[in-house]
Amino acid sequence: MNSSTPDRLPGRIALVGSGEYLPAMEPIEAWLIDGRPPRFVQLATAAAPEGDRVLDRWHAVGAAAAQRLGVEQVIVDVRRREDADEAQHVEAITGAGLIYLSGGNPSHLAKTLRGSRVWDAIWRAWRLGASVAGCSAGAMALCGYIPGFRHPRKGGEEGLGLIPDLRVIPHFDKYAAHLPDLALRPLVTPGATVVGIDEETALIADSASTPEWSFVSRGTGSTWRIDSDRRHRVNSALTLRVG
Repeated sequence: MNSSTPDRLPGRIALVGSGEYLPAMEPIEAWLIDGRPPRFVQLATAAAPEGDRVLDRWHAVGAAAAQRLGVEQVIVDVRRREDADEAQHVEAITGAGLIYLSGGNPSHLAKTLRGSRVWDAIWRAWRLGASVAGCSAGAMALCGYIPGFRHPRKGGEEGLGLIPDLRVIPHFDKYAAHLPDLALRPLVTPGATVVGIDEETALIADSASTPEWSFVSRGTGSTWRIDSDRRHRVNSALTLRVG
């Protein structure tokens, strides 16, 4: 991250539990790109280990989302670490209104982008006003640390650090809501905020200058904060450091 980036108002951020590019989450995507250039930059990097067919499906779903929003779809097809330093991918991020990291393997996503020219371009674009979103694996990777919540005692992976003090558990209502608090406790460490985000639910922030986060959802979706001894619904704003 380069401190010479002009000190403008950074863009909006959304961390989504599930549903990227689907009609249910269209209001969030419209909010993210509102007032910004109509360039919807999509990285399906987290799904690259699953092969071409899965990537093609992500790109097709992303195309449908861009069409509904009336904006240009820009695919940044970064699959491996070496791809993340290619000039063509860096240039594709220029002028983005929204940059979206979709689901898959969060560790692969973080390892591929961390320290790369593409990640530096994403960070610069956000600092200049582009919105950034991550869903499921993308939401996890945007944080400072990716918890290995399937095997929490084994540790996790360093994230991309856009929200350095946060850890995210996506699909919370589907996969983790019924786990005992004892099973989630190893994820909690001093100085970190752990949140579980239900499906079709987003934790959002308008900019780094207003570091209060709120959540929006479809139906009964919720955001949960997990502390050392219990979990509770986020019914008021969270304050989190970004950037």
